[in-house]
Amino acid sequence: MTLKINHITFDAADPYGQAQFWAAASGFAEDPDDPNLPDNDETALTSPDGVTTLLFIRVPEGKSVKNRVHLDVAPVEGTRDAEVERLYELGATMMDDRRLPDGRGWVVMQDPEGNEFCVERGEMERAGIQV
Repeated sequence: MTLKINHITFDAADPYGQAQFWAAASGFAEDPDDPNLPDNDETALTSPDGVTTLLFIRVPEGKSVKNRVHLDVAPVEGTRDAEVERLYELGATMMDDRRLPDGRGWVVMQDPEGNEFCVERGEMERAGIQV
């Protein structure tokens, strides 16, 4: 037997705000037949290919420790460094800069509610293709 992962779920103080950030960051979108609303206790976004769903659920307590699971993300187009700047403009913050002088490495960031995620180089950048 195997398992199918249906959702990647985030606890959130503001599910709508989290959905707005991650929609802008990832290109995932809400279901037009079930739109996310500011007062919803649950909001969801689905990947463009329809395979992955991010689910944000309102919880009363705030985040208190480092995530035990986090997302590793990479730009589809452009560079890791340009993506870090774009995410910063969307409201993410930098926790740790693990970029190396030779171009390898990653950046640890936090979304607006403090959930950690890592920004890595994209496929083209790893392959040495000028982007």
